[in-house]
Amino acid sequence: MSIKYSKEHEWINAANPQAAIVGITVHAQDALGDVVFVDLPAVGATFKAGEVAGVVESVKAAADVYMPVTGEIVEVNEALRADPALANSDPLDSGWFFKVKMSNASELEGLMEETAYNDFAKDN
Repeated sequence: MSIKYSKEHEWINAANPQAAIVGITVHAQDALGDVVFVDLPAVGATFKAGEVAGVVESVKAAADVYMPVTGEIVEVNEALRADPALANSDPLDSGWFFKVKMSNASELEGLMEETAYNDFAKDN
């Protein structure tokens, strides 16, 4: 399964629906600048798609991190908490934010493929 993207500039890799990986996009980290702090959700917390699940702060701004799908947080990236700059240096791999056990995999259909997201991000 490919990575999907939200209009709020999150990505989700749902290859494992029991632990889908969520992070912010390259576009988002470019817009934020140097990330200096992340507020990650608690393991076991549940969120609906579109709800705020965390916060990312940079030297320029703070931004909410939105849940791209409904589900329960099963893991957070402690390495990111210790080194928030991972969100800048490797946003699509080691800079992931959390893993979620999806409640409704069909919500992925409402998210964008990479090409559509790249076109969207040019204007947003």
